Formats: sequence, structure tokens, C-alpha cells
Amino acid sequence: MQRGMNVLALVKDSERFIFLYDDESTPELLRTLGRYAADKDLSFSWYDAAVLSQKVRRLKHEAEHQTPRRHDRWRSASGTDLRG
Repeated sequence: MQRGMNVLALVKDSERFIFLYDDESTPELLRTLGRYAADKDLSFSWYDAAVLSQKVRRLKHEAEHQTPRRHDRWRSASGTDLRG
């Protein structure tokens, strides 16, 4: 089974917050966003956490409700088999 990685990034002035996570790690990522927002030593705000968590949830929802597309390099745009 192939597991993909997701990338979530926020650029604030000269700082960059980059989060790599797989689909099974979404709950832990959401907790991490909250911990970063609560950390007074970071410029990561509760607003940042809210925006990013909303994006994570939206992307997860879209992925769950998206019909898998089959990529077949031997078919033309019209559906004709190009192998002959």
C-alpha cells in the first residue's frame, strides 16, 4: 500500500512553517498547530492555526469525496485506445 505525504506551509515575513504529514496523522497535525499557536516564543498565531486547520480539513474532505481517476497513458482524450 502506497502512502502519500501532504505538505502544509505558511510563510510569515522571514519565517517559514512547513508541516509534512500523511492522512493518518491529521489529528496529530491539528494538535501541533494548536501547540504552536499557544507557544509565546513563536510568531505562529491562533489565526494561523485556524486558517491552516481549516485548509487541512477541507483538503481531507475533498480527498475522501473525490472519485479516483484512472490514468491510462495509452488512451487519447477521446477515450480511443492508442495501442493499435
